[in-house]
Formats: sequence, structure tokens, C-alpha cells
Amino acid sequence: MFDRSLSPDEWRTRREAYRARVRPQAEDRVRRVSRQRKHPVHDFLFEYYAYRPSYLMRWSPGVGVRLEAAVESDLDWRPWFRPCDGGWVLPAADFSRRRLPFLRWAIEYLETTGEREPSFGCFGLHEWAMVYREEQVRHDRIPLRLSRDETDDVVEAAALRCTHYDAFRFFTPPARPRNRVELSREATPAHDQPGCLHVTMDLYKWAFVIAPYSSAEVVADAFELAVATRELDMRASPYDLAGMGFPPVRIETREGREEYVEAQRLLYGRAQPVRRAVLAEYRRLLELVTS
Repeated sequence: MFDRSLSPDEWRTRREAYRARVRPQAEDRVRRVSRQRKHPVHDFLFEYYAYRPSYLMRWSPGVGVRLEAAVESDLDWRPWFRPCDGGWVLPAADFSRRRLPFLRWAIEYLETTGEREPSFGCFGLHEWAMVYREEQVRHDRIPLRLSRDETDDVVEAAALRCTHYDAFRFFTPPARPRNRVELSREATPAHDQPGCLHVTMDLYKWAFVIAPYSSAEVVADAFELAVATRELDMRASPYDLAGMGFPPVRIETREGREEYVEAQRLLYGRAQPVRRAVLAEYRRLLELVTS
């Protein structure tokens, strides 16, 4: 039922450290919702990924780890845990076998995507393509840095090289034919590559989608990476967020494109250990469920 154990000092220390890491963003999101305020950068991580702050605050050691001397009130994911030898454990046997095809597909997707050569030539133009020749923009309370015509000129002067369908699908109709490849949901595994900011942010989704069977620390690593990636994503966008503390990466200039590629490469490097950790969680879960 378990193959690892944590002493009371170990799991309490880990639980409190985890909560301290995610609490600022989680509580800020709750405050914004209560005041009906929007944050064009950080709300994305809660709205697009649809993972509630209350869920993010829940700590789990992952599957098959016994929490010694724990009582039921210590558990953030109580219904999933079972009493075991003077403690509590999240047993692999309770994982739905109907989700096994998903586990196998996700492992193959993460492996294949991570092994591809990263591409750093998109320059974050997906956000520009989302407002191209469109009067109604997604963040209508945030001004554009350039005029409407100048913003459209940036798109027309560039080669759109988006490789991620979940960015491409928000392109305006006039922008879609300008992309190098017509992307589709079905072809996502064939095009996703590890240099893409959205693929990097999606590591957060892969980490939490099997919660609480994934370690909360892996979720926190992926979440913090997603925050940093989203900030670069929006700094390189056509929106003027300088007043909110996000100085622009002016990808409409050569210097700005160089700055973007350098930051993109750094995020790619930072994502590598996170990707390996997420993959390890999936492989361990599959092994325990099927053994």
C-alpha cells in the first residue's frame, strides 16, 4: 500500500514550505475575485487552467507515501487518503483504471515533446496575432503599446511561426492564414516543442491534472515556472503593462527580439528539470497502479 514513509517532522515541514510557496499567488487571486478585479497576467493561470486557489493550496506527498502519525484533520485531500499502519497513505489501488490510457498517452506526449529540438523563432507574436485587424481585444482595459495600424504592421512584417494549437486557436481570422502551419487539436502532439512558452506553461497542467497523486512540490515547481513564463508572454505582447510592473520586451525591434530569445532560452533550460520531474510522477503512478 506504501513504499515510502515520511516522519511527522518531515511531512509537516514539507507541507508548510509548500503552502508558503503558493500562498501569495493563491490569496491574491481570491482577493481579486472578491473585489471583482482582473489581472491580465496572473489570472490566466487560474482561469485558463481552471485550477482553483483552494486546490493549489492543498499539499500532497504523492502516491504511495505514508504520513507517519498523521490524523485525518492533517490531510488536505482527505477523501483520497486511507489509514495505514499508524498513518495515512494515498494508495495507488484507488486510482481509476479508466484513466490508464490517459497516463500512457501523457507519458508518450511529454517524452516526445521534450525530446524535440527547441525552436526559438516565434518571438511571442501569438499575442499580436490575437489582436490583428480586430477592434475588440481580449484585454480591453489595457491599452496597446502601439497604434492599431502599427500593431497590424508588426504582424504583417513578420513570419508567424506558432507551433502550439492552444495559442493558434485564438488568432483572429485574418491572422490564421499567415501562420506557417495550419494547426489543429488532433495534430498537437506532432507540433508541440519544448521551446514554446505555452508548452512550458502547460507543464503546470500536467502536474496538477493527476493531483493528489502527484507530489505537491512538483506542482509548485511547475506553477512557479508557469508564472515566470506567463510574465514573459505578456511582456512581449502588444499590451502596455509597464504601469503594472511588467516592462515591455519590444519584439517589434531587433533588440527586443534578441531579448525575447534570450529569455525564452532561459525558460527552456529552467523547464527541463520540471519536465523530468513531472514525467517521473506519471511513470511512478503508472508503475504502482499496474504492478
